[in-house]
Amino acid sequence: MRRLAPFFALLLALSAGPATLHGNALVADLSQHLVAIDTGFTGADVLLFGTMEETADVAVVIRGPAQDVTVRRKERLAGIWVNGRNLTFGNVPAFYAVAATRPLAEFAPETVLQRHQIGADRLRLDRPERASDEEIATFETALLRNKRQAGLFPKDVGTVSVLSGRLFRTPVAFPSNVPTGTYTVEVFLIRDGDVVGAQTTPLVVSKVGFEADVFDFAHDYSALYGIVAILIALFAGWAAGAIFRKV
Repeated sequence: MRRLAPFFALLLALSAGPATLHGNALVADLSQHLVAIDTGFTGADVLLFGTMEETADVAVVIRGPAQDVTVRRKERLAGIWVNGRNLTFGNVPAFYAVAATRPLAEFAPETVLQRHQIGADRLRLDRPERASDEEIATFETALLRNKRQAGLFPKDVGTVSVLSGRLFRTPVAFPSNVPTGTYTVEVFLIRDGDVVGAQTTPLVVSKVGFEADVFDFAHDYSALYGIVAILIALFAGWAAGAIFRKV
């Protein structure tokens, strides 16, 4: 119920009349701006909700922090599968999902979808140099396939529900393997095939608790962390050997 409180507040504000929006075509927010990853994290659902001044279609894009991703092609050599040719793509979102009120092609032309990168196939990635267009296309297809198989690029477009013609909402599901970092949630208001309003809201995915402490320690003191890990492994091996000797 607490997660829906902002949505109900928005409903009450809207009931006061169109002037409530003060000329803004679009107002949107999230039920929470932090997804906390702890030891028992199995995924999370975040509710995006909002209101629009006039009835239109809504498209939502959830984008994770950009990163470089290397795609490797397996090749068979002397009967053994080994890593062969590889290409590295830049500006790849760690997570990417889309939701909309209707199928995208029904309310937005391809030029608009391309311009705002609405849809994983329309992402403008930094492509590797010294590779043919055909080779880049093949590796880019493999990149998208790998991301989808990992659950980080959901293939299906989510549903944005519209209530009373002006209120909208959509749940955003994050898998258990969602990467940490600062995400952006972009909301586009589209009418007559053009974007008439847009808003970007930040969302942070972060480790918390003991797992976060271990993660920070490993990155801030990598050498010491390696020594501690080795000592723990040696102690565990000695303890196991002692127990089995007694048995």
